Amino acid sequence: MNTVSQQSGVDRTTASVTPFLSRTHIAYFSMEIALRPEIPTYAGGLGVLAGDTVRSSSDLELPVVFVTLASRAGYFRQGIDPNGRQTEQPDWWDPARWCTPLDAMVAVKVEQRPVWIRPWLYVHASPQGHQVPVLLLDTDLDQNDEADRMLTHYLYGGDENYRLKQEIVLGIGGIRILRALGFSLHTYHLNEGHAALLALELLVRTRAAASDRLEREARYDAAAVRAQCVFTTHTPVEAGHDQFSYALFERCLPGFIERDELMHLAGQAALNMTRLALNLAGYVNGVARRHAQTTAHLFPGYRIHAITNGVHPGTWTHSAFAQLYSSRFPQWQHEPEVLTRALQFSDEEVAQCHLGAKRDLLEIVKDRTGTELDPSVPLLGFARRMTGYKRPLLLFEDLARLTSIAERRPFQVVLAGKAHPRDTEGKRAIEEIHRLIRALRKEVTCVFVPDYDIRLAMALTAGSDVWVNTPLPPLEASGTSGMKAAFNGVLNMSVLDGWWVEACVEGVTGWAIGTGEAQEQDHAACLYSKLDDVVLPLYFDEPGRWCLMMKQTIANIASYFNSQRMMRRYASEAYLR
Repeated sequence: MNTVSQQSGVDRTTASVTPFLSRTHIAYFSMEIALRPEIPTYAGGLGVLAGDTVRSSSDLELPVVFVTLASRAGYFRQGIDPNGRQTEQPDWWDPARWCTPLDAMVAVKVEQRPVWIRPWLYVHASPQGHQVPVLLLDTDLDQNDEADRMLTHYLYGGDENYRLKQEIVLGIGGIRILRALGFSLHTYHLNEGHAALLALELLVRTRAAASDRLEREARYDAAAVRAQCVFTTHTPVEAGHDQFSYALFERCLPGFIERDELMHLAGQAALNMTRLALNLAGYVNGVARRHAQTTAHLFPGYRIHAITNGVHPGTWTHSAFAQLYSSRFPQWQHEPEVLTRALQFSDEEVAQCHLGAKRDLLEIVKDRTGTELDPSVPLLGFARRMTGYKRPLLLFEDLARLTSIAERRPFQVVLAGKAHPRDTEGKRAIEEIHRLIRALRKEVTCVFVPDYDIRLAMALTAGSDVWVNTPLPPLEASGTSGMKAAFNGVLNMSVLDGWWVEACVEGVTGWAIGTGEAQEQDHAACLYSKLDDVVLPLYFDEPGRWCLMMKQTIANIASYFNSQRMMRRYASEAYLR
């Protein structure tokens, strides 16, 4: 199986930031970063993308330091009760096992009392030995009140008050920690609006600096802040844009900045973290071309660039395929564009690699659920955050049609995904999926694998035969799971949204569910027709053409939709302005 890149050659007992100070000029802030399976400081795609950013920055020797929260209780461990309902438990981890505590602390005054923050240092090393530092901010310190010690425990946990305080720790505390440690930085990259308060901290400091120079009327220098800040927004979904009342902000940070000035930057009705970041960043981008267009429509008046997401080659490629690629292209992980020559692989080579990946997946499914699947039957994979706009129930919209298709040509379905503990609709979808699995057990083998994590994501994206994605357009910002599948020759069948608009060549790299003009109510019918008339007949009747499509997927998708290309674009277009 593939594994997340290991922390190579690092002695955690003596690690420090000193070796990084002179060569690090960019700070990347993200509420969540998926560093490795044993460190559950991520909830989903945003954190996994940030983790791939760490890995590619190390591979490419980019001068970046990463800042996130320690999230000692993780996101949550998902269980499923006998009725198919999701249950949640904390996913505790010990930072001391993987990180080094640094001898630096800073305080941010919140609600008139100091909240002390100390960073843990995690060092990621590339296979070539280049290292990048990741700082995990922690408030679980004896110096803090009991409530404040818990601020960096629960990722996306608690109420609005808890969430704002977390973002104060990340944005304001994070930038103060970097200064205390001695970093000299010229660029700050905000991965989503959670870190927008760092730009506000920079802004407040411009006025303080002007005051120190005894200027007659000290003013904020927003232009100076914009010259330093890059902002990547990840969602067109309203719930993805954090908003807080000004009363709450002023209670947490009284006197931090004049209310009129803040309202000018962040919106009149509420403190909108996305709008604050838009106004204080000199470079703003969406994470796919379609998403950049959608963002420009949501927030008119801003120039929105497009840098389409990518995934880390070495992390998401199954070991069998990695060995095949290395046998022909030794530098493929550093230069994945060489995979455009994947058509030279034989059908037998590709089929054998895929069978190894599929058997690994089936072993994990059996181990976690007790269900034994058939490696000779095509397997549809569907795994992502369980929420309304992802439409996890679309595949099951017409059970009569679904079972009719399965009678002619059998297939299996493996599903996984977590719903946010407060997402009632998403939790109901999980419960309904389990009801449908029971209802279909004699006609279609479907299984839900609980506690979706990096390890399961690796197995699913590598071992499925078809990767299914059914978002409601235009609400998919990018999506990356289908890119991971492509590195393993897995074919995508997806609604035309997010990254798939750029990658889909019908019948070559996969298939579209509907067309760009299709109405949402038609998507289920389109899915069934494509499965019944095209996908399953091709799988059973034309294995040679199926293998050709697998190779075309590798050549056309994996060669481009990777985080090496993504980070080279950030470096040349966003960081070196």
